[in-house]
Amino acid sequence: MDSETTSLQPLISIVPAAQNNINTKFILLDKGRVTSTSVEGGGATCLALVADETAAVHFQLWGGECDAFEPGDIILLSKGIFSYNRTNLVLRAGKRGKVEKVGEFNMAFVETPNLSEIKWAPDDTNNLNKYVRHSVISPYSRIFFTPTH
Repeated sequence: MDSETTSLQPLISIVPAAQNNINTKFILLDKGRVTSTSVEGGGATCLALVADETAAVHFQLWGGECDAFEPGDIILLSKGIFSYNRTNLVLRAGKRGKVEKVGEFNMAFVETPNLSEIKWAPDDTNNLNKYVRHSVISPYSRIFFTPTH
């Protein structure tokens, strides 16, 4: 991490915001198919399921990131953003953030709660830029299914 970033925060502590201020480390558990986008600049996107020892979240990969990371990779995110991309709440690097692989396979993690499966609402304290957890849509990812026995 460079001198502009602060200490790493656990996934459980992130909340939706239109700011690139999330510095965290997680393991990539699963990755969806690569699709092309009509968004400005075009390119490929894919959705991934990532987690640390406190929570899981859907992570949006863009362009070369789709091919650069595989399940089992431990990823360091600097200046990331947790916000809506269309109708999905995702963690992503965005234009100002950075992702880099820092290891493989050796990280403790949990798959619940999945922060992308929580309904968030504006805080009641008149701070319209702050969100709080309102309710749980699903305890696990509804996109990446855990096999049942």
